[in-house]
Amino acid sequence: MKANSTTTWLLCLIICVICVQFEGCVGSKRTDEAYVTLLYGDEFLLGVRVLGKSIRNTGSNKEMVVLVSDGVSDYAKNLLRADGWIVEKISLLANPNRVRPKRFWGVYTKLKIFNMTDYKKVVYLDADTIVVKNIDDLFKCRKFCANLKHSERLNSGVMVVEPSETVFNDMMSKIKTTASYTGGDQGFLNSYYSGFPNAHIFEPNLTPKELNSRPIPEMERLSTLYNADVGLYMLANKWMVDENELRVIHYTLGPLKPWDWWTSWLLKPVDVWQDVREQLEESLPGTGGGQNPKDNSLVKFLFLIPLCPLLFCCYQSFLKNQGSSFCRSSLFDHIRHLYYRIKSSGPFAYTSISASTTNSIHQLLNGAKYKIPAYLGCISVCVCFMAAVVSLGVALLIVPRQVMPWTGLLLIYEWTFTIFFLLFGGYLHLIYQWGKIVASRAASSLSRPESSDYDSGKRHQRQMSSCDVATWYYGLGMALLAIGAPSLPCLFGITALFPRLGLMVAGGIILASFMTYASEHLAIRSFLKGLGEWDIARNRSLC
Repeated sequence: MKANSTTTWLLCLIICVICVQFEGCVGSKRTDEAYVTLLYGDEFLLGVRVLGKSIRNTGSNKEMVVLVSDGVSDYAKNLLRADGWIVEKISLLANPNRVRPKRFWGVYTKLKIFNMTDYKKVVYLDADTIVVKNIDDLFKCRKFCANLKHSERLNSGVMVVEPSETVFNDMMSKIKTTASYTGGDQGFLNSYYSGFPNAHIFEPNLTPKELNSRPIPEMERLSTLYNADVGLYMLANKWMVDENELRVIHYTLGPLKPWDWWTSWLLKPVDVWQDVREQLEESLPGTGGGQNPKDNSLVKFLFLIPLCPLLFCCYQSFLKNQGSSFCRSSLFDHIRHLYYRIKSSGPFAYTSISASTTNSIHQLLNGAKYKIPAYLGCISVCVCFMAAVVSLGVALLIVPRQVMPWTGLLLIYEWTFTIFFLLFGGYLHLIYQWGKIVASRAASSLSRPESSDYDSGKRHQRQMSSCDVATWYYGLGMALLAIGAPSLPCLFGITALFPRLGLMVAGGIILASFMTYASEHLAIRSFLKGLGEWDIARNRSLC
Protein backbone atom coordinates (compact mmCIF):
# COMPACT_ATOMS: atom_id res chain seq x y z
CA MET A 1 0.00 0.00 0.00
CA LYS A 2 2.81 2.37 0.93
CA ALA A 3 4.63 1.58 -2.31
CA ASN A 4 1.49 2.25 -4.32
CA SER A 5 0.88 5.54 -2.50
CA THR A 6 4.46 6.65 -3.11
CA THR A 7 4.18 5.74 -6.78
CA THR A 8 0.89 7.64 -7.07
CA TRP A 9 2.37 10.76 -5.52
CA LEU A 10 5.40 10.61 -7.82
CA LEU A 11 3.18 10.28 -10.89
CA CYS A 12 1.06 13.23 -9.77
CA LEU A 13 4.17 15.32 -9.16
CA ILE A 14 5.58 14.49 -12.60
CA ILE A 15 2.26 15.30 -14.26
CA CYS A 16 2.08 18.64 -12.44
CA VAL A 17 5.61 19.56 -13.48
CA ILE A 18 4.87 18.65 -17.10
CA CYS A 19 1.64 20.68 -17.05
CA VAL A 20 3.40 23.71 -15.60
CA GLN A 21 6.15 23.52 -18.21
CA PHE A 22 3.59 23.02 -20.98
CA GLU A 23 1.57 26.03 -19.85
CA GLY A 24 4.73 28.07 -19.67
CA CYS A 25 5.62 27.16 -23.22
CA VAL A 26 2.12 27.82 -24.55
CA GLY A 27 1.53 30.99 -22.55
CA SER A 28 4.83 32.56 -23.46
CA LYS A 29 4.51 34.95 -26.38
CA ARG A 30 8.19 35.73 -26.56
CA THR A 31 10.39 34.45 -29.36
CA ASP A 32 14.01 35.18 -30.06
CA GLU A 33 13.36 37.37 -33.15
CA ALA A 34 11.18 40.45 -33.63
CA TYR A 35 10.46 43.48 -35.75
CA VAL A 36 10.92 46.73 -33.82
CA THR A 37 9.97 50.35 -34.33
CA LEU A 38 9.89 53.54 -32.23
CA LEU A 39 7.04 55.92 -31.46
CA TYR A 40 7.72 59.26 -29.77
CA GLY A 41 4.22 60.74 -30.12
CA ASP A 42 0.81 60.17 -31.67
CA GLU A 43 1.80 61.96 -34.90
CA PHE A 44 3.47 58.81 -36.26
CA LEU A 45 0.80 56.44 -34.89
CA LEU A 46 -0.82 55.86 -38.28
CA GLY A 47 2.60 55.13 -39.76
CA VAL A 48 3.25 52.39 -37.19
CA ARG A 49 -0.19 50.88 -37.82
CA VAL A 50 0.39 50.72 -41.57
CA LEU A 51 3.90 49.33 -41.04
CA GLY A 52 2.52 46.51 -38.89
CA LYS A 53 -0.19 45.71 -41.42
CA SER A 54 2.36 45.63 -44.24
CA ILE A 55 4.53 43.16 -42.28
CA ARG A 56 1.57 40.86 -41.68
CA ASN A 57 0.51 41.13 -45.34
CA THR A 58 3.81 39.51 -46.35
CA GLY A 59 2.99 36.40 -44.31
CA SER A 60 5.49 37.01 -41.52
CA ASN A 61 4.55 35.74 -38.05
CA LYS A 62 7.46 37.31 -36.20
CA GLU A 63 6.71 39.40 -33.15
CA MET A 64 6.25 43.12 -33.61
CA VAL A 65 7.47 45.39 -30.82
CA VAL A 66 6.93 49.14 -30.61
CA LEU A 67 8.99 51.14 -28.11
CA VAL A 68 6.89 54.08 -26.92
CA SER A 69 7.89 57.17 -24.94
CA ASP A 70 5.92 59.30 -22.49
CA GLY A 71 4.56 61.41 -25.37
CA VAL A 72 2.36 58.54 -26.63
CA SER A 73 -1.26 58.59 -25.40
CA ASP A 74 -2.98 55.64 -23.73
CA TYR A 75 -5.43 55.50 -26.64
CA ALA A 76 -2.55 55.03 -29.09
CA LYS A 77 -1.05 52.25 -26.95
CA ASN A 78 -4.38 50.41 -26.76
CA LEU A 79 -4.86 50.75 -30.51
CA LEU A 80 -1.40 49.35 -31.23
CA ARG A 81 -2.02 46.41 -28.90
CA ALA A 82 -5.29 45.75 -30.69
CA ASP A 83 -3.36 45.77 -33.99
CA GLY A 84 -1.02 43.06 -32.69
CA TRP A 85 1.95 45.11 -31.49
CA ILE A 86 3.78 44.41 -28.25
CA VAL A 87 4.02 47.81 -26.56
CA GLU A 88 7.07 48.51 -24.40
CA LYS A 89 7.42 51.80 -22.62
CA ILE A 90 10.88 53.38 -22.54
CA SER A 91 12.41 56.63 -21.35
CA LEU A 92 14.00 59.01 -23.86
CA LEU A 93 17.75 59.39 -24.15
CA ALA A 94 18.73 63.06 -24.20
CA ASN A 95 20.69 64.25 -27.23
CA PRO A 96 24.18 65.29 -26.05
CA ASN A 97 24.80 67.50 -29.10
CA ARG A 98 24.29 71.21 -28.57
CA VAL A 99 24.15 71.94 -32.29
CA ARG A 100 21.18 69.94 -33.62
CA PRO A 101 17.65 70.38 -35.02
CA LYS A 102 15.02 70.76 -32.29
CA ARG A 103 13.17 67.67 -33.52
CA PHE A 104 16.31 65.60 -32.81
CA TRP A 105 16.02 66.02 -29.03
CA GLY A 106 15.21 62.36 -28.29
CA VAL A 107 16.43 60.53 -31.39
CA TYR A 108 19.30 58.89 -29.50
CA THR A 109 16.58 56.70 -27.94
CA LYS A 110 16.88 54.55 -31.06
CA LEU A 111 20.14 53.19 -29.63
CA LYS A 112 18.10 51.28 -27.03
CA ILE A 113 17.33 48.63 -29.62
CA PHE A 114 20.92 47.46 -29.07
CA ASN A 115 19.91 46.64 -25.47
CA MET A 116 16.85 44.51 -26.29
CA THR A 117 18.60 41.41 -24.96
CA ASP A 118 15.31 39.50 -24.62
CA TYR A 119 15.71 38.85 -28.32
CA LYS A 120 18.49 37.17 -30.21
CA LYS A 121 17.93 39.31 -33.33
CA VAL A 122 15.76 42.35 -34.10
CA VAL A 123 14.97 44.08 -37.37
CA TYR A 124 14.43 47.77 -36.79
CA LEU A 125 12.16 49.76 -39.15
CA ASP A 126 11.36 53.48 -38.99
CA ALA A 127 7.68 54.40 -38.69
CA ASP A 128 7.83 56.00 -42.16
CA THR A 129 8.72 52.74 -43.89
CA ILE A 130 6.49 50.09 -45.43
CA VAL A 131 7.24 46.43 -46.22
CA VAL A 132 6.14 45.36 -49.70
CA LYS A 133 7.67 41.86 -49.76
CA ASN A 134 8.65 39.40 -47.04
CA ILE A 135 11.91 40.37 -45.31
CA ASP A 136 12.23 37.53 -42.78
CA ASP A 137 15.52 36.68 -44.47
CA LEU A 138 17.02 39.73 -42.73
CA PHE A 139 17.16 37.69 -39.53
CA LYS A 140 20.00 35.75 -41.16
CA CYS A 141 22.17 38.84 -40.81
CA ARG A 142 24.96 38.27 -38.28
CA LYS A 143 25.68 41.21 -35.92
CA PHE A 144 24.81 44.52 -37.58
CA CYS A 145 23.31 45.35 -40.96
CA ALA A 146 22.21 48.63 -42.52
CA ASN A 147 21.89 50.25 -45.90
CA LEU A 148 24.58 52.49 -47.38
CA LYS A 149 23.54 55.64 -49.22
CA HIS A 150 23.91 59.42 -49.33
CA SER A 151 27.65 59.85 -49.89
CA GLU A 152 28.70 56.56 -48.27
CA ARG A 153 26.71 57.07 -45.08
CA LEU A 154 24.66 54.36 -43.44
CA ASN A 155 20.96 55.05 -43.02
CA SER A 156 19.45 54.08 -39.68
CA GLY A 157 15.91 53.74 -41.03
CA VAL A 158 16.31 49.99 -41.57
CA MET A 159 18.77 48.04 -39.42
CA VAL A 160 19.36 44.49 -38.27
CA VAL A 161 20.78 44.35 -34.75
CA GLU A 162 22.05 41.55 -32.56
CA PRO A 163 21.27 43.02 -29.12
CA SER A 164 24.19 43.06 -26.72
CA GLU A 165 24.47 44.69 -23.31
CA THR A 166 28.19 45.05 -23.87
CA VAL A 167 27.74 46.94 -27.15
CA PHE A 168 25.03 49.15 -25.67
CA ASN A 169 27.12 50.08 -22.64
CA ASP A 170 30.06 50.85 -24.91
CA MET A 171 27.83 53.17 -26.95
CA MET A 172 26.63 54.93 -23.80
CA SER A 173 30.22 55.47 -22.70
CA LYS A 174 31.09 57.10 -26.05
CA ILE A 175 27.88 58.99 -26.66
CA LYS A 176 29.25 62.34 -25.48
CA THR A 177 32.60 62.09 -27.21
CA THR A 178 31.61 60.59 -30.56
CA ALA A 179 30.86 63.11 -33.31
CA SER A 180 27.51 63.12 -35.14
CA TYR A 181 27.40 64.81 -38.53
CA THR A 182 23.59 65.01 -38.37
CA GLY A 183 23.36 65.96 -34.72
CA GLY A 184 21.36 62.76 -34.20
CA ASP A 185 21.55 58.99 -33.87
CA GLN A 186 22.38 58.37 -37.54
CA GLY A 187 25.48 60.54 -37.38
CA PHE A 188 26.55 58.80 -34.16
CA LEU A 189 26.16 55.34 -35.73
CA ASN A 190 28.20 56.40 -38.75
CA SER A 191 31.01 57.44 -36.42
CA TYR A 192 30.66 54.36 -34.20
CA TYR A 193 30.71 52.00 -37.19
CA SER A 194 33.36 53.98 -39.03
CA GLY A 195 34.36 51.05 -41.23
CA PHE A 196 30.84 50.40 -42.46
CA PRO A 197 31.41 51.64 -46.06
CA ASN A 198 33.95 48.83 -46.49
CA ALA A 199 31.61 46.11 -45.21
CA HIS A 200 30.55 43.29 -47.51
CA ILE A 201 27.08 43.04 -49.01
CA PHE A 202 24.63 40.91 -47.06
CA GLU A 203 23.81 37.73 -48.98
CA PRO A 204 20.61 36.14 -47.64
CA ASN A 205 20.64 33.16 -50.03
CA LEU A 206 23.81 31.53 -48.74
CA THR A 207 23.45 27.98 -47.47
CA PRO A 208 24.18 27.19 -43.80
CA LYS A 209 27.32 25.37 -44.90
CA GLU A 210 28.60 28.44 -46.73
CA LEU A 211 27.77 30.67 -43.76
CA ASN A 212 29.62 28.43 -41.32
CA SER A 213 32.67 28.36 -43.58
CA ARG A 214 33.06 32.13 -43.33
CA PRO A 215 34.12 34.24 -40.38
CA ILE A 216 31.32 36.13 -38.63
CA PRO A 217 31.44 39.72 -39.91
CA GLU A 218 30.99 42.65 -37.53
CA MET A 219 29.01 44.59 -40.15
CA GLU A 220 27.16 43.87 -43.39
CA ARG A 221 25.63 46.22 -45.95
CA LEU A 222 22.04 45.76 -47.01
CA SER A 223 20.96 46.10 -50.61
CA THR A 224 18.90 49.13 -51.63
CA LEU A 225 16.01 46.66 -52.03
CA TYR A 226 15.67 46.68 -48.24
CA ASN A 227 15.67 50.48 -47.94
CA ALA A 228 14.41 52.07 -51.17
CA ASP A 229 14.55 55.83 -50.69
CA VAL A 230 11.61 57.82 -52.08
CA GLY A 231 13.97 60.81 -52.31
CA LEU A 232 15.99 58.99 -54.98
CA TYR A 233 12.80 58.00 -56.78
CA MET A 234 11.82 61.65 -56.86
CA LEU A 235 14.98 62.61 -58.78
CA ALA A 236 14.66 60.05 -61.57
CA ASN A 237 10.92 59.23 -61.43
CA LYS A 238 11.86 55.57 -61.09
CA TRP A 239 13.53 53.21 -58.66
CA MET A 240 17.25 52.65 -59.04
CA VAL A 241 16.63 48.90 -58.62
CA ASP A 242 14.16 46.40 -60.01
CA GLU A 243 10.76 47.56 -58.75
CA ASN A 244 9.43 43.99 -58.69
CA GLU A 245 12.15 43.00 -56.21
CA LEU A 246 11.59 45.84 -53.74
CA ARG A 247 11.34 44.80 -50.10
CA VAL A 248 11.05 48.05 -48.09
CA ILE A 249 10.10 51.59 -49.18
CA HIS A 250 11.35 54.44 -46.99
CA TYR A 251 9.51 57.79 -47.17
CA THR A 252 12.44 59.97 -46.20
CA LEU A 253 11.19 63.36 -47.42
CA GLY A 254 10.58 65.38 -44.23
CA PRO A 255 7.51 67.50 -45.13
CA LEU A 256 6.04 64.80 -47.39
CA LYS A 257 5.16 61.93 -45.09
CA PRO A 258 2.72 59.39 -46.58
CA TRP A 259 0.02 59.99 -43.93
CA ASP A 260 -0.20 63.71 -44.81
CA TRP A 261 -3.09 63.92 -47.28
CA TRP A 262 -1.31 66.32 -49.69
CA THR A 263 1.63 63.93 -50.24
CA SER A 264 -0.52 61.58 -52.32
CA TRP A 265 -1.01 64.34 -54.90
CA LEU A 266 2.74 64.82 -55.29
CA LEU A 267 4.49 61.45 -54.95
CA LYS A 268 3.42 58.35 -56.86
CA PRO A 269 4.98 55.79 -54.41
CA VAL A 270 2.55 56.97 -51.73
CA ASP A 271 -0.17 54.99 -53.52
CA VAL A 272 1.40 51.79 -52.14
CA TRP A 273 1.20 53.13 -48.59
CA GLN A 274 -2.39 54.32 -49.01
CA ASP A 275 -3.45 50.91 -50.35
CA VAL A 276 -2.20 49.24 -47.15
CA ARG A 277 -3.83 51.94 -45.03
CA GLU A 278 -7.23 51.20 -46.54
CA GLN A 279 -6.80 47.55 -45.48
CA LEU A 280 -6.43 48.41 -41.78
CA GLU A 281 -9.10 46.67 -39.74
CA GLU A 282 -11.31 48.29 -37.14
CA SER A 283 -9.21 47.25 -34.15
CA LEU A 284 -11.02 49.83 -32.00
CA PRO A 285 -14.36 51.48 -32.88
CA GLY A 286 -13.98 53.94 -35.76
CA THR A 287 -10.38 53.01 -36.66
CA GLY A 288 -10.99 50.98 -39.83
CA GLY A 289 -9.07 52.18 -42.87
CA GLY A 290 -6.72 54.20 -40.69
CA GLN A 291 -9.50 56.53 -39.55
CA ASN A 292 -9.38 58.54 -36.35
CA PRO A 293 -12.76 58.86 -34.54
CA LYS A 294 -11.97 62.43 -33.49
CA ASP A 295 -10.99 63.39 -37.03
CA ASN A 296 -14.15 61.78 -38.41
CA SER A 297 -16.38 64.01 -36.29
CA LEU A 298 -14.27 67.06 -37.12
CA VAL A 299 -14.39 66.34 -40.86
CA LYS A 300 -18.19 66.17 -40.86
CA PHE A 301 -18.31 69.45 -38.94
CA LEU A 302 -15.87 71.08 -41.37
CA PHE A 303 -17.89 69.99 -44.39
CA LEU A 304 -21.08 71.53 -42.98
CA ILE A 305 -19.78 74.85 -41.64
CA PRO A 306 -19.06 76.53 -45.04
CA LEU A 307 -22.61 75.77 -46.12
CA CYS A 308 -23.97 78.17 -43.48
CA PRO A 309 -22.70 81.41 -45.10
CA LEU A 310 -23.75 80.05 -48.51
CA LEU A 311 -27.31 79.43 -47.31
CA PHE A 312 -27.35 82.82 -45.61
CA CYS A 313 -26.29 84.57 -48.83
CA CYS A 314 -28.94 82.67 -50.81
CA TYR A 315 -31.58 83.67 -48.26
CA GLN A 316 -30.55 87.32 -48.38
CA SER A 317 -30.56 87.26 -52.18
CA PHE A 318 -34.04 85.75 -52.16
CA LEU A 319 -35.36 88.47 -49.86
CA LYS A 320 -33.74 91.17 -51.95
CA ASN A 321 -35.06 89.87 -55.24
CA GLN A 322 -38.52 88.76 -54.07
CA GLY A 323 -41.22 90.15 -56.28
CA SER A 324 -38.85 91.56 -58.89
CA SER A 325 -39.33 90.89 -62.57
CA PHE A 326 -35.88 89.37 -62.61
CA CYS A 327 -36.88 86.53 -60.31
CA ARG A 328 -39.92 85.75 -62.43
CA SER A 329 -37.87 85.46 -65.60
CA SER A 330 -36.53 82.15 -66.75
CA LEU A 331 -32.96 80.90 -66.76
CA PHE A 332 -33.10 80.69 -70.54
CA ASP A 333 -33.79 84.42 -70.77
CA HIS A 334 -30.70 85.20 -68.72
CA ILE A 335 -28.52 82.88 -70.78
CA ARG A 336 -29.82 84.49 -73.97
CA HIS A 337 -29.23 87.95 -72.51
CA LEU A 338 -25.68 86.95 -71.57
CA TYR A 339 -25.04 85.61 -75.08
CA TYR A 340 -26.13 88.85 -76.79
CA ARG A 341 -24.16 90.92 -74.30
CA ILE A 342 -20.97 88.98 -75.04
CA LYS A 343 -21.63 89.14 -78.77
CA SER A 344 -22.29 92.86 -78.78
CA SER A 345 -19.84 94.22 -76.21
CA GLY A 346 -17.12 91.62 -75.90
CA PRO A 347 -15.34 91.08 -72.58
CA PHE A 348 -17.02 91.68 -69.25
CA ALA A 349 -15.78 95.01 -68.10
CA TYR A 350 -18.51 96.62 -66.10
CA THR A 351 -21.48 94.62 -67.38
CA SER A 352 -24.25 95.62 -65.02
CA ILE A 353 -23.86 99.31 -65.83
CA SER A 354 -25.74 100.26 -68.98
CA ALA A 355 -24.32 102.64 -71.57
CA SER A 356 -26.77 105.44 -70.76
CA THR A 357 -26.13 105.01 -67.05
CA THR A 358 -22.38 105.12 -67.59
CA ASN A 359 -22.71 108.32 -69.64
CA SER A 360 -24.85 109.94 -66.96
CA ILE A 361 -22.38 108.91 -64.30
CA HIS A 362 -19.50 110.38 -66.28
CA GLN A 363 -21.46 113.61 -66.67
CA LEU A 364 -22.06 113.65 -62.96
CA LEU A 365 -18.45 112.95 -62.16
CA ASN A 366 -17.16 115.55 -64.57
CA GLY A 367 -19.52 118.15 -63.15
CA ALA A 368 -18.60 117.30 -59.59
CA LYS A 369 -14.89 116.97 -60.39
CA TYR A 370 -14.76 113.33 -59.25
CA LYS A 371 -13.15 110.36 -60.97
CA ILE A 372 -12.25 106.71 -60.28
CA PRO A 373 -9.15 106.65 -58.02
CA ALA A 374 -6.05 105.75 -60.00
CA TYR A 375 -4.79 103.48 -57.24
CA LEU A 376 -8.03 101.48 -56.89
CA GLY A 377 -6.96 98.72 -59.28
CA CYS A 378 -3.55 98.24 -57.66
CA ILE A 379 -5.01 98.08 -54.17
CA SER A 380 -7.66 95.61 -55.32
CA VAL A 381 -5.06 93.28 -56.82
CA CYS A 382 -3.05 93.32 -53.57
CA VAL A 383 -6.16 92.68 -51.47
CA CYS A 384 -7.19 89.83 -53.77
CA PHE A 385 -3.86 88.01 -53.44
CA MET A 386 -3.67 88.64 -49.70
CA ALA A 387 -7.17 87.20 -49.34
CA ALA A 388 -6.13 84.13 -51.37
CA VAL A 389 -3.00 83.53 -49.26
CA VAL A 390 -4.85 84.00 -45.98
CA SER A 391 -7.66 81.71 -47.13
CA LEU A 392 -5.30 78.93 -48.14
CA GLY A 393 -3.26 79.28 -44.94
CA VAL A 394 -6.33 79.12 -42.70
CA ALA A 395 -7.67 76.12 -44.64
CA LEU A 396 -4.37 74.24 -44.21
CA LEU A 397 -4.47 74.90 -40.48
CA ILE A 398 -8.06 73.76 -40.15
CA VAL A 399 -8.02 70.53 -42.18
CA PRO A 400 -6.59 67.50 -40.28
CA ARG A 401 -3.35 66.26 -41.82
CA GLN A 402 -4.09 62.55 -41.73
CA VAL A 403 -7.45 62.41 -43.48
CA MET A 404 -7.80 60.54 -46.76
CA PRO A 405 -6.32 62.37 -49.79
CA TRP A 406 -9.67 63.09 -51.49
CA THR A 407 -11.22 64.23 -48.22
CA GLY A 408 -8.35 66.62 -47.57
CA LEU A 409 -8.47 68.06 -51.08
CA LEU A 410 -12.23 68.67 -50.99
CA LEU A 411 -12.02 70.30 -47.56
CA ILE A 412 -9.16 72.55 -48.67
CA TYR A 413 -11.10 73.75 -51.71
CA GLU A 414 -14.31 74.23 -49.74
CA TRP A 415 -12.70 76.28 -46.99
CA THR A 416 -10.34 78.23 -49.24
CA PHE A 417 -13.15 79.31 -51.58
CA THR A 418 -15.49 80.14 -48.70
CA ILE A 419 -12.97 82.27 -46.81
CA PHE A 420 -11.73 83.95 -50.00
CA PHE A 421 -15.19 84.94 -51.19
CA LEU A 422 -16.08 86.25 -47.76
CA LEU A 423 -12.89 88.33 -47.52
CA PHE A 424 -12.76 89.65 -51.07
CA GLY A 425 -16.54 89.97 -51.27
CA GLY A 426 -16.45 92.08 -48.13
CA TYR A 427 -13.78 94.26 -49.73
CA LEU A 428 -15.90 94.75 -52.86
CA HIS A 429 -18.86 95.72 -50.69
CA LEU A 430 -16.70 98.40 -49.03
CA ILE A 431 -15.73 99.73 -52.46
CA TYR A 432 -19.42 99.79 -53.40
CA GLN A 433 -20.24 101.80 -50.27
CA TRP A 434 -17.38 104.14 -51.06
CA GLY A 435 -18.86 104.76 -54.51
CA LYS A 436 -22.25 105.48 -52.96
CA ILE A 437 -20.72 108.06 -50.63
CA VAL A 438 -18.94 109.78 -53.53
CA ALA A 439 -22.17 109.74 -55.57
CA SER A 440 -24.24 111.15 -52.73
CA ARG A 441 -21.86 114.04 -52.28
CA ALA A 442 -21.84 114.72 -55.99
CA ALA A 443 -25.65 114.45 -56.26
CA SER A 444 -26.18 117.14 -53.68
CA SER A 445 -24.69 119.69 -56.10
CA LEU A 446 -27.20 118.86 -58.88
CA SER A 447 -30.89 119.75 -58.99
CA ARG A 448 -32.50 117.71 -61.78
CA PRO A 449 -32.10 114.40 -63.60
CA GLU A 450 -30.16 114.32 -66.81
CA SER A 451 -32.71 112.70 -69.09
CA SER A 452 -35.48 110.21 -69.39
CA ASP A 453 -33.08 107.99 -71.24
CA TYR A 454 -31.02 107.83 -68.07
CA ASP A 455 -34.08 106.72 -66.10
CA SER A 456 -34.72 103.82 -68.44
CA GLY A 457 -31.08 102.82 -68.24
CA LYS A 458 -31.19 103.04 -64.46
CA ARG A 459 -34.24 100.79 -64.32
CA HIS A 460 -32.36 98.31 -66.46
CA GLN A 461 -29.44 98.49 -64.02
CA ARG A 462 -31.73 97.79 -61.06
CA GLN A 463 -33.14 94.75 -62.82
CA MET A 464 -29.71 93.40 -63.64
CA SER A 465 -28.09 94.18 -60.28
CA SER A 466 -29.63 91.09 -58.72
CA CYS A 467 -28.03 88.89 -61.36
CA ASP A 468 -24.43 89.92 -61.06
CA VAL A 469 -23.23 88.30 -64.26
CA ALA A 470 -19.69 89.68 -64.11
CA THR A 471 -19.19 88.59 -60.51
CA TRP A 472 -20.33 85.07 -61.30
CA TYR A 473 -18.19 85.01 -64.44
CA TYR A 474 -15.00 86.01 -62.65
CA GLY A 475 -15.80 83.96 -59.55
CA LEU A 476 -16.43 80.75 -61.46
CA GLY A 477 -13.39 81.44 -63.64
CA MET A 478 -11.09 81.71 -60.63
CA ALA A 479 -12.65 78.61 -59.06
CA LEU A 480 -12.20 76.51 -62.20
CA LEU A 481 -8.60 77.65 -62.65
CA ALA A 482 -7.85 76.96 -58.97
CA ILE A 483 -9.17 73.42 -59.42
CA GLY A 484 -7.46 72.92 -62.77
CA ALA A 485 -3.97 74.08 -61.76
CA PRO A 486 -3.18 71.17 -59.37
CA SER A 487 -5.12 68.74 -61.58
CA LEU A 488 -2.96 69.28 -64.67
CA PRO A 489 -0.34 66.60 -63.75
CA CYS A 490 -3.09 64.00 -63.35
CA LEU A 491 -4.72 64.99 -66.63
CA PHE A 492 -1.40 64.68 -68.50
CA GLY A 493 -0.32 61.54 -66.63
CA ILE A 494 2.85 63.12 -65.21
CA THR A 495 4.25 61.31 -62.12
CA ALA A 496 7.68 62.92 -61.60
CA LEU A 497 7.71 65.43 -58.74
CA PHE A 498 9.55 68.30 -60.43
CA PRO A 499 7.52 68.21 -63.67
CA ARG A 500 4.38 68.01 -61.52
CA LEU A 501 5.44 71.06 -59.54
CA GLY A 502 6.42 72.87 -62.75
CA LEU A 503 3.03 72.22 -64.32
CA MET A 504 1.29 73.36 -61.14
CA VAL A 505 3.36 76.55 -61.14
CA ALA A 506 2.40 77.19 -64.77
CA GLY A 507 -1.26 76.73 -63.88
CA GLY A 508 -0.74 79.01 -60.88
CA ILE A 509 0.68 81.76 -63.10
CA ILE A 510 -2.40 81.58 -65.34
CA LEU A 511 -4.61 81.73 -62.26
CA ALA A 512 -2.67 84.70 -60.88
CA SER A 513 -3.02 86.56 -64.20
CA PHE A 514 -6.75 85.96 -64.26
CA MET A 515 -7.08 87.03 -60.62
CA THR A 516 -5.19 90.25 -61.38
CA TYR A 517 -7.52 91.11 -64.23
CA ALA A 518 -10.68 90.06 -62.37
CA SER A 519 -9.89 91.82 -59.08
CA GLU A 520 -9.17 95.14 -60.81
CA HIS A 521 -12.31 95.05 -62.94
CA LEU A 522 -14.59 93.87 -60.14
CA ALA A 523 -13.36 96.64 -57.85
CA ILE A 524 -13.88 99.36 -60.50
CA ARG A 525 -17.25 97.87 -61.34
CA SER A 526 -18.29 97.93 -57.67
CA PHE A 527 -17.18 101.54 -57.41
CA LEU A 528 -19.21 102.49 -60.51
CA LYS A 529 -22.18 100.57 -59.22
CA GLY A 530 -22.02 102.62 -56.04
CA LEU A 531 -21.83 105.81 -58.06
CA GLY A 532 -24.95 104.72 -59.90
CA GLU A 533 -26.91 105.16 -56.67
CA TRP A 534 -26.63 108.97 -56.86
CA ASP A 535 -30.08 109.33 -58.41
CA ILE A 536 -31.75 107.38 -55.63
CA ALA A 537 -30.39 109.76 -53.02
CA ARG A 538 -31.36 112.76 -55.18
CA ASN A 539 -34.90 111.51 -55.87
CA ARG A 540 -35.43 110.88 -52.19
CA SER A 541 -34.30 114.42 -51.40
CA LEU A 542 -36.74 115.80 -53.98
CA CYS A 543 -39.60 113.82 -52.47
